[in-house]
Amino acid sequence: MRISEINRNTAETQISLKLNLDGTGKANIDTGVGFLNHMLTLFAAHGKFDLSVSCNGDTDVDDHHSVEDIGICLGQAFQAALGDKRGITRYGSFLLPMDEALILSAVDISGRSCLCCELDVPTEKIGTFDTELVEEFFLGFVRNCPMSLHLRQLAGKNAHHIVEGAFKSVGRALKAAVALDGTDEIPSTKGVL
Repeated sequence: MRISEINRNTAETQISLKLNLDGTGKANIDTGVGFLNHMLTLFAAHGKFDLSVSCNGDTDVDDHHSVEDIGICLGQAFQAALGDKRGITRYGSFLLPMDEALILSAVDISGRSCLCCELDVPTEKIGTFDTELVEEFFLGFVRNCPMSLHLRQLAGKNAHHIVEGAFKSVGRALKAAVALDGTDEIPSTKGVL
């Protein structure tokens, strides 16, 4: 099974994360950041990943370190669970409507890190959550499981809908990209990803 466990301990955060790529969408999330708990629960459900995250972070400063470091750990977990990427589909995309918001996610698990994040979130905060941390989360993720991830907002005015649409859409795009294609081949003419 494609399962991984990551532990990260720094002066700013202590994180334990478990991932099963071939799960059913079960999530047990306690990041210390309420809105991120909600987003990761949706990400796991729509990707059909079993995901457990526990984080004790310096949220008395702000949520930045916790959000970024959880993105890092999630990327490391995907990288570890994918191994040499033999037999994966590699590419995935999903166009997700969320009320007035319409979010496109496209991913290539290429071994090269690239984030193109074109979300125009109209507020600086959703509740107490700094919306600029959405991009920080996904940067941490793609830098630690090298892939091209394109996030494009095609419509939307409500900040919560836009960000929620992004996490759901990325979950579904990744579900397609990590799916096994029935071969034992590395999906690259180079022979390595």
